[in-house]
Amino acid sequence: MPSIEIYTTPICGFCHAAKRLLTAKGMSFTEIDVIQDPGRKAEMVQRANGGRTVPQIFIDGAHIGGCDDLYALDRAGKLDPLLAG
Repeated sequence: MPSIEIYTTPICGFCHAAKRLLTAKGMSFTEIDVIQDPGRKAEMVQRANGGRTVPQIFIDGAHIGGCDDLYALDRAGKLDPLLAG
C-alpha cells in the first residue's frame, strides 16, 4: 500500500471530498491539518512547489496536486495504478 499524505484544514470541502474518494478506494492516509499545526503550512508550500491551497496530496512522496487533480486521475483511470503501487 502506498504512503499517502494529505495537507488539509477541517473546514475545506475539497479536503473532505479527496479523503472520501481515497477512503472509498480502501486507502489509508496521513492527514496533516495546517490550521492545527501551522508550521506545517510552509512545509506543504515547499513540497507542493508553491501550492498554497488545501488539499495538497502526495502519493509515495510524489505531488499529485489538489482534489480536482485527484479526481481527474481517477476519471482517466490513472489513480488505481498509483494506489496499487
